[in-house]
Amino acid sequence: MEEKINFRFLFIGLLSILLTTLSITLVFHNAFQEQVKGDLKNSTDIIAKNDTFLSDPSRLSIYGGDGIRITLISSDGQILYESSADESQMENHLSRPEIQAALKNGSGEAMRQSSTLGYDTYYYALCLQNGSILRVAMEIRNMYSIFEKTLPLVILIGFLILLVSIFLSSLLTKQLIKPIEVMAQHMDTMEENTPYKELIPFVQTIKEQQKKKMETAQMRQEFTANVSHELKTPLTSISGYAEMIETGLAQPEDIPVFAEKIRSESQRLLDLIGDIMKLSELDESKTDFFLERIDLAQIVQETQTRLQLQAEKAQVSIQTEGTCAPVSGNLKLLNELTFNLCDNAIRYNHPGGSVTMRTDCREGRALLIVSDTGIGIAPDQQARVFERFYRVDKSRSKETGGTGLGLAIVKHIAIHHKALLSMESKPGEGTKITVSFPLFEDEKTKA
Repeated sequence: MEEKINFRFLFIGLLSILLTTLSITLVFHNAFQEQVKGDLKNSTDIIAKNDTFLSDPSRLSIYGGDGIRITLISSDGQILYESSADESQMENHLSRPEIQAALKNGSGEAMRQSSTLGYDTYYYALCLQNGSILRVAMEIRNMYSIFEKTLPLVILIGFLILLVSIFLSSLLTKQLIKPIEVMAQHMDTMEENTPYKELIPFVQTIKEQQKKKMETAQMRQEFTANVSHELKTPLTSISGYAEMIETGLAQPEDIPVFAEKIRSESQRLLDLIGDIMKLSELDESKTDFFLERIDLAQIVQETQTRLQLQAEKAQVSIQTEGTCAPVSGNLKLLNELTFNLCDNAIRYNHPGGSVTMRTDCREGRALLIVSDTGIGIAPDQQARVFERFYRVDKSRSKETGGTGLGLAIVKHIAIHHKALLSMESKPGEGTKITVSFPLFEDEKTKA
């Protein structure tokens, strides 16, 4: 992390230096070029004022040198004097753009390649009183020579700035990272020790994620322990009964009883494994379930039929009531949800008690309400009844059967259907669980 931040600081610094240097160089170059042009024009004006060269053009030789080229041209384009070449060998210059401009406007300038010397050259021409033209020129490479002399100094300064940037980048990175490293070493008080206020939302997110991870790890640990315990109990019973039969300790008349015990415990194992697999499937948040229009009232009727025999054995009556309550759901899952709620209400009821399943529609919601006259749930336990393997009355667990996963499955199915769960319960009086589903879309429009 430190290397990445250091590299980014350095990259930003170097990019800033490069852009600044290029900008300054461009501005300086343009200013220098304009300055050279201005100096060349001034030199031409000074030479023109000393008109003694008109009678003797050779006197112009005192003004040449230092990269300055001087040419005197007649009004018809003939070369009268040239400081850098033999004027007798030069062609007529009347067609040159700077000469045409000078004849027309009094002065002219151009930047082009010289046909005489073969170099890119800047020309300035001035029309004199006698009609001849004085032209002063400078090779562009000579114009830039002074500028190029400063490049080593610019490069040296740039290199020094680079070294300073590397040092400052490393220093700033350490100053930025060190408080964060200290903060990371004290996760419990991380929010109080946050060196930068801007990091507080980030710190809060980390703490929340850490808390969720710890809770998830604890839930997994508890789940593993509970599964091990729930599997161990029936397996121990099966092993014990089988051993008695194998060793001949069981009387012949007891063998059918032991066989029934083994069958019962085996069924309990199968039920437990089935519920664990259901929970694993529901835990996969990416699992897509087929959804269709389902009437909760019909689900309730089917559940009553399925559990009628069990209710009669427990001496508990089942009633259904309510109106059509259509939802968008998965038929298998909603059957499972309703079955588990009603099954739980029967198991934790009294002989002579009752279970009522009711459906209703209110304010754009479809309601499934399962109420019983059972043992009830204490207020401090109500928040935990939907946890895996949590039992309200552990002393009744062997009597009532079940895996302890029924309400956990109900919770997960409700989540997959975007339904809300609520509970009302009083010890000794009974429990009412309400599942509130979003009403089927077409029904919302009608309402």
